[in-house]
Amino acid sequence: MSTHADSKPWTIPALAEAKRNGQKLVMLTAYDAGFARTFDANGVDLILIGDSLGMVVQGHDSTLPVTVADMVYHTRAVARVLQRALLVADLPFGADATPERALDASLQLLQAGAEMVKIEGAGFKVDIIRYLVEREIPVCAHLGLTPQSVLRLGGFKIQGRGDAARQLVEDARAVAAAGASIMVLECVPTPVAAEVTAAVAVPTIGIGAGPQCDGQVLVLHDFLGLDSGHRRPKFVKDFLAEGGSVAGATRAFADAVRDGSFPDEQHAYAQ
Repeated sequence: MSTHADSKPWTIPALAEAKRNGQKLVMLTAYDAGFARTFDANGVDLILIGDSLGMVVQGHDSTLPVTVADMVYHTRAVARVLQRALLVADLPFGADATPERALDASLQLLQAGAEMVKIEGAGFKVDIIRYLVEREIPVCAHLGLTPQSVLRLGGFKIQGRGDAARQLVEDARAVAAAGASIMVLECVPTPVAAEVTAAVAVPTIGIGAGPQCDGQVLVLHDFLGLDSGHRRPKFVKDFLAEGGSVAGATRAFADAVRDGSFPDEQHAYAQ
């Protein structure tokens, strides 16, 4: 486990430093104080309050019903117990539809304890990212499979194959240029995610995007092998089975990310 992971709290500048130093970043989602405390104490660098809570906590079929109030509630619960992990919170569906709405939602989340907000997509979202960053709000971009676009995409499908690969790389350059501090790449073929990672100076965090990203994230329920009521994606691995406890699973995940053994080919997508 890295020295940094055992010492001082993570900051935004430290994330870029980690990429320059080749240090892999470890991220998990959490929605309450209990899991967050365990993750924070066992090597997780970033904790994401994901709007995935709509599916794994609230029982919805998508993330679309999640509100800003929901996100604020869970952000407060997690923020109270963190000592070193950096806390990222999703802007839920529609909260970033305009710059003004995005600013209002982001302020609520930062006042609840988040240190960064996550925004799905590029296009007009590039201007939203720039608008927030200019107002001192750190942003995590999210490209590839963007769950808030499930209706337009027709389901949860791999993104960035074929001709779409070039657009994904260009979108990554655009959100980085707009000021995003990190970016999540979800369900992207390994070679495309590798190209994006090489093309931008900010860290990439993969979820179903292969081992060459600068870090990895999994949803809490997925990495513990819990039944969320939804089909398990290919990129999911049950770390509780080998860790023996939640703390052990957390350490196993963190070690596997840092030593490059996760994800392997079995948990990634080809071109």
